[in-house]
Amino acid sequence: MGQGSFEGRVAIITGASRGIGYAAAEEIVRRGGKVTITGRDADALAAAVKELGGPGVALGIAGKADDADHARSVVDATIAEFGRIDHFVANAAVNPVYGPILEAPPAAVRKVFDVNIIGAVEWIRLVHEAWMKDNGGSIVTMSSVTGLGASPGIGVYGVSKAALIALTQQLAVELAPTIRVNAIAPGVVKTKFAEVLYANDEEGAAAPYPLKRLGVPSDIGSAVAFLLSDDSAWITGQTLVIDGGLTVPLGDMQQH
Repeated sequence: MGQGSFEGRVAIITGASRGIGYAAAEEIVRRGGKVTITGRDADALAAAVKELGGPGVALGIAGKADDADHARSVVDATIAEFGRIDHFVANAAVNPVYGPILEAPPAAVRKVFDVNIIGAVEWIRLVHEAWMKDNGGSIVTMSSVTGLGASPGIGVYGVSKAALIALTQQLAVELAPTIRVNAIAPGVVKTKFAEVLYANDEEGAAAPYPLKRLGVPSDIGSAVAFLLSDDSAWITGQTLVIDGGLTVPLGDMQQH
């Protein structure tokens, strides 16, 4: 991937006090950009802002991703602090329910879609209105390999991530030609969010992956920067799968 500059540019990244969101922020700052990061943990955000370079480089605002008032305050504060919003990353997500979809409590299903889909729509609406509709920009949504097919045990989450891919494609058409919208579909990445999937047996969790390891946040953060930057200027409406080869289709290996 290229190393497109973010000099003079500003990104908002939700769910970025740690993990994938923080790795994306770190890469953008490394390339000269400025960032506003959000998350629910004010202390974690403050620490992340300090690590990213402090005031003037990074702004952290705590709140819930599905809170429209929070989203509006973040957008307003970013314009007040940095004067622009060139990039947006819809990274915040929740997955409070495990098991078959029909056994999931309706309230939990609503929460997943409120954060993972409806929240993403509202954030994009706000950054579009505040800056991008007149100035252009680029957006990345964080889907998942669970959005590419059936995902036993985390079906509600997977369906929400499939919807995010469809949203990405729709917005790529509706917001073109001045705004690009792409998605990333990671496999299991070693973050606090995904810890339940690998903590008891990381080697076993990595076994199905041809590269024989799980992802780390920087694997995804660098791809986010690529899709936001001018290095990907002719890419929109696409879903970049980053999964260590997990979803590579296997042919029939039997002898005939």
